[in-house]
Amino acid sequence: MKIIIIGAGYVGLVQGVCLAELGNQVRCVDIDKEKIEKLKKGISPIYEPGIEELLKRNLKLGRIVFDTAIKSHMAGNEMIFIAVGTPPEEDGHADLKYVLAAAEEIGKNLSHYQIIANKSTVPIKTGQLVRETIAKFYKGDFDVVSNPEFLKEGSAVDDFMHPDRVVIGYAGNKEAAEKVAALYAVLGTPALITDLETAEMIKYASNSYLAAQISFINSLANICEKAGANIEDVARGMRMDERIGKKAFLGAGIGYGGSCFPKDVKSLIQIARDYKNDFKILEESEKVNKIQRLKFIERIKNKLGNLKGKKIAVWGLAFKPRTDDIRDAPSVTIVEGLLDLGAKIFAYDPVSENNFRKIAPDVNFCSSSLDACEEADALVIITEWSEFRQADLEKVREKMRNPIIFDGRNIYSLPRMKELGFKYISIGRPEV
Repeated sequence: MKIIIIGAGYVGLVQGVCLAELGNQVRCVDIDKEKIEKLKKGISPIYEPGIEELLKRNLKLGRIVFDTAIKSHMAGNEMIFIAVGTPPEEDGHADLKYVLAAAEEIGKNLSHYQIIANKSTVPIKTGQLVRETIAKFYKGDFDVVSNPEFLKEGSAVDDFMHPDRVVIGYAGNKEAAEKVAALYAVLGTPALITDLETAEMIKYASNSYLAAQISFINSLANICEKAGANIEDVARGMRMDERIGKKAFLGAGIGYGGSCFPKDVKSLIQIARDYKNDFKILEESEKVNKIQRLKFIERIKNKLGNLKGKKIAVWGLAFKPRTDDIRDAPSVTIVEGLLDLGAKIFAYDPVSENNFRKIAPDVNFCSSSLDACEEADALVIITEWSEFRQADLEKVREKMRNPIIFDGRNIYSLPRMKELGFKYISIGRPEV
């Protein structure tokens, strides 16, 4: 199938290279000239395991092309995916200017029937807005469907190739949805075909529900700390309930971040208000997530006392492992808070250093996790990278001036930390 994808960011690029890998002819269009030039050379603008390999292979095979203009690729094209950003506005509403700009560009260049599939995370009724915008410029026949993405950063390529669901929403012409479903049929996951509005809601509902689980377990962890219970065993017991499930988001820590959960929670709260409904559970989940980061800073301050001039080693800056994304990452709040208290930050992250440098010029960046610990007064763990789980903790203790660890992700066992002689403060578990 001949396909155009508008937007070569995180979602658009993964969609593009994976559809090309499945044998389709893909044209990725983005207004960022610098990004397009890098992509033409096989250089991915994002860190995502496996994506650069797919990019280079499909460039070589001629199955994917990158451009800054849509017009020259419209002839013979069958389907267009809109995969542009929908950043939050000040009040939390999703900003649709890029989606509607893409719709306008499509309308101005359409010359035959095509299916326009929206991959961007958008509020209910956006599909109608896209249709109305295109119809202002093109009077012929076309269909708009919703095809939300469910990719997890750090495993996006695998998520695309082995999806747990494919959701497609349509308005009027079910055949359009079935044609989009056929695109994914080779992956072996049956598509859930719904109306347009339902498909748009499923994405928000899923992310917001997972975010609420995280805030729930973190609220519970705060009680466990005061009551002397162990939140990990509590979560283990909860997961044994089939109604909750083994994969429930019940890992206590310093909260969620990234480009999806914070934005989608805010947007769903505003969607509810637009329809004259309060979403109190979600509003409180958002508050808990913000407070959890501040509680962690306060805990460090209370244990170490005056932080002025103290050297704090920080492991992990990305909002989660296997990505370089620092958007709304807990690290931003925590590092800024420690700097404001006068601490000297020596940080290490395997891949996100360059992104963090742009927002935190006062941070000292280290070439390894061990180097960051040299004469440190404390170690703060923010991102649960695998290499931190496997670190030589005896060497870490030898390097540090004061062997105290504040673990925001609970990556070590309490008996092990006691055996190694650390003072160890984690989330929702007894202190060592």
